[in-house]
Amino acid sequence: MTEYRRNFVKGGSYFFTVTLADRSQRLLVEYIEILHDAFRQVKAEYPFGLDAVVILPEHLHCIWTLPDGDDDYPNRWRRIKAAFSRRLPDCNPRSASKIAKGERGIWQRRYWEHTLRDEKDWQRHMDYIHYNPVRHKHVEQVADWPHSTFHRYVEAGVYPRNWGCSGVASDDGFGESK
Repeated sequence: MTEYRRNFVKGGSYFFTVTLADRSQRLLVEYIEILHDAFRQVKAEYPFGLDAVVILPEHLHCIWTLPDGDDDYPNRWRRIKAAFSRRLPDCNPRSASKIAKGERGIWQRRYWEHTLRDEKDWQRHMDYIHYNPVRHKHVEQVADWPHSTFHRYVEAGVYPRNWGCSGVASDDGFGESK
């Protein structure tokens, strides 16, 4: 088995995909406030910029920018996952292995990380994050998904409210372009 190597850039920006172990569950939206609290708690102790996020029922995507001199995103993810998992009702049976490791088995152990290289890479991942609920057929329009920073960027004038809709030009390859 090949050993996976993560990339670490102090003060870098990263795109992440984090997924539940059981993809049929809807825990992330059913317990959205617990997830928000986990993010807030960890950000208070270990600051990072949450540039973009979309929370879907069984996975989430986000972009973080870490403080100068800091590249410790694994610690932050471990703490966010643990804080979320600890507050969920304990109704799932766990294997002896998970019990021995102190795991609830809520999350996949690994997550996807991509170091963002430049502004174009950052924007492409930003668009991917915001278009994801449409891609997974949770909604027909990006603006209809409530668990996304898309709304913050609409208010700031970065995206038009109808971005990603049929006929609205975009060069990101995710929305439908004319």
